Amino acid sequence: MDWRAKLTALPVTRRQLVAGAAVGGGLGVAWWLWPRHYTSPLSPGPNERDFGGWITIGRDGVVTVAVPQLEMGQGVTTVLAQVVAVELGADWRQVAVEPSPPAGLYANIPLAAKWAPLWSNLPSFASDPDSQLAENYARSNAFAATADGTALAAYELPLREAAATARALLAMAAAERWDVDWEECLVERGIVRHAEQQLGFGALVAEAAELDPPDPPPLRVAPASEDPVPAEAELAPDFPRLDLPAKVDGSFLFAGDIRLPGMVFASIRHGPLGKPDLTGFEAAAVEGLDGLVGVVKSRRYLAAVAESWWVAEQALKAMRPVFAGPPAVESAAALEALDEAHGTVEPRRTLALGDADELLARPDYAQTYAVGPAVHAAIETASATARYDGGKLELWIAAQAPELTRRAAAKAIGIAPHNVVLYPTAAGGSFDARLERRHAIEVAQIAREIGRPVQLTWPRAQELQSLPVRTPVSARLEAGFEAASGGRIAAWRARLAMPATAREFGYRLFDNKTPQAALEQAADKADALACDGALPPYGIEHVAIDHLPVTLPFPTGRLRGNAIAYNAFFIESFIDELAERAGRDPMLYRMEMLGRMPRMADTLRRATRLAGWDGGRRGTGQGLAMVRMGAPDTGGRIACVAQAALGEGGVRVTRLHAAVDIGRVVNADIARQQIEGGLIFGLSLATGSSVAYEEGRPVPARLAGLGLPTLTDCPEIVVEFLASDAPPFDPGELGVAVAPPAIANALYSATGVRFRRLPLLSEGL
Repeated sequence: MDWRAKLTALPVTRRQLVAGAAVGGGLGVAWWLWPRHYTSPLSPGPNERDFGGWITIGRDGVVTVAVPQLEMGQGVTTVLAQVVAVELGADWRQVAVEPSPPAGLYANIPLAAKWAPLWSNLPSFASDPDSQLAENYARSNAFAATADGTALAAYELPLREAAATARALLAMAAAERWDVDWEECLVERGIVRHAEQQLGFGALVAEAAELDPPDPPPLRVAPASEDPVPAEAELAPDFPRLDLPAKVDGSFLFAGDIRLPGMVFASIRHGPLGKPDLTGFEAAAVEGLDGLVGVVKSRRYLAAVAESWWVAEQALKAMRPVFAGPPAVESAAALEALDEAHGTVEPRRTLALGDADELLARPDYAQTYAVGPAVHAAIETASATARYDGGKLELWIAAQAPELTRRAAAKAIGIAPHNVVLYPTAAGGSFDARLERRHAIEVAQIAREIGRPVQLTWPRAQELQSLPVRTPVSARLEAGFEAASGGRIAAWRARLAMPATAREFGYRLFDNKTPQAALEQAADKADALACDGALPPYGIEHVAIDHLPVTLPFPTGRLRGNAIAYNAFFIESFIDELAERAGRDPMLYRMEMLGRMPRMADTLRRATRLAGWDGGRRGTGQGLAMVRMGAPDTGGRIACVAQAALGEGGVRVTRLHAAVDIGRVVNADIARQQIEGGLIFGLSLATGSSVAYEEGRPVPARLAGLGLPTLTDCPEIVVEFLASDAPPFDPGELGVAVAPPAIANALYSATGVRFRRLPLLSEGL
């Protein structure tokens, strides 16, 4: 295959079909990197050679990198390929990527460790990313989920080791020809050189693959150890996105773009929330309908299959399916339970520092904040394609947890997982929506029933109704001040009333529970992961975090930013209120609590300098917020100054200035895109992205009603990265978390009115 075709990103080729088919068995992985029982589905072609199960190099010089993470717009395919290109010494123009099917070799061990409480019921393992239990689970279950910005943490080192090994072997092959020491050979831009002699990768790859590699792999000097620390202009080399040309010309394949011979199209209806059971439909209404292939009924859905999706959708409208069950969900009444929980539900302690309870027997100040149910609103709704033939299922899908998705589809139609081949496709947006796999189960069942390849696409209203929302939360924050300290915080307590939403998600993901069963199993359980980020990023000695479990009648799940995003809104809004009570500049008030946190302090100074901070005075329309994610000694940091006002059209944000510390920046362009995109996503959460449920149906049910920012609503964004030699941190969710509180604080500065609920300007939750 011509390497340019590979660069246009991931059509379903013969090569990928072979890779997918290897899921059940696979090739023996190179012995020098992993134990033999971890197999790689990366299958080299007749003119290619495999290096460590991560890389193939062809006689044409093309370097193909296995990417075990879902590309959903975040640029992971480019970043991971770049890691290989730099370590290997490849020319960027000769590098291609291949989405890899699930395999133990590609396990995401850091994420398995972080999510250990969801699958092991042993929370202690979550604090140990090197846990052997987490590694054993991840590898034995081919757990390569894409979430929580763990791609670099999980894959940078193994990719570098594979690339360094390949580089050494290429140099050794050249050295044998030239009768020199291989360590004297220079490998750069796809060429191996020694003095005046040079050879390309393609000319050496066959010989290189037969040699014994050095142990350990000869890694290049890590960027983190270089001196001096580079200036921002030198943060990262220029590596253009591999997927950009195909996205611009429209040839890039998303899940909904798959086309197979004889394929038909399906649309679907699920029951309103609270009424899940299909009890009837008007089958006679579609008799003789031109283009209709069939109707598939299940206990929990009705699907129409036709020669076009439009015909299938019209058939469903004509059949008018009826669903029954308990009373349909009315969210307004249900969400009142969150506020009431602060006086009726026993708190469950999830984190404690010092003795906050004693110091807060009578808090000096307390306030309640809330966020409403938030939806994902990705451009591409849930879509998947399936072909069932002879007891085997092929599944084309954008899945953030591909192996668990594969197993769920197999179980749904009663076949063994090794009889399911999953072909990874890119997602047209996700925001953690594609961690859910209900549509994978449904398309497998429909394909088995119809006997032809079927592509299922959920209508927008079905996605808003059937995909679990980010949990609503009611939070009560309390603070006690040090005596004669000018408002310095001595103690802090946060009590979060919400479902055990992380556990609920875990039961769906790891135990394959239905949304209703997961909701019931999570009821009344404490959930530390749902309280993630509730610890303020400041020097406060006495802190207590409590979860008040509340069971809601609708499922909840993950959304970009997750718990840290809603907790950042609570914390940074409360900090602003405390600063005002103390009569302090919000920036200086924060700075005083960052004495032992130089990276946080530097980020805050840089953001306020960038924005021309004017003290947060009334009428300036400036608001400030800052967020820390990840481990305190590493992780990522962002400070943001928003300029906002209220107008006839509602909230108007004109400028966002952000200073960002994500450690060593791997790709500056993609990091900037992620921060800018995260800030806009955070703006959407501040002004909209929320639904109510009336008679079990979402209101609104279309994108147009969600209050999402349009192009004209997008503010001027200025982002500055702080140079750092710390380990790299994924920037994808920092902007999401920092934007809403910065905007809310800016609106207070502009109007004198404090907005304590998201979306802003909403009445109630």
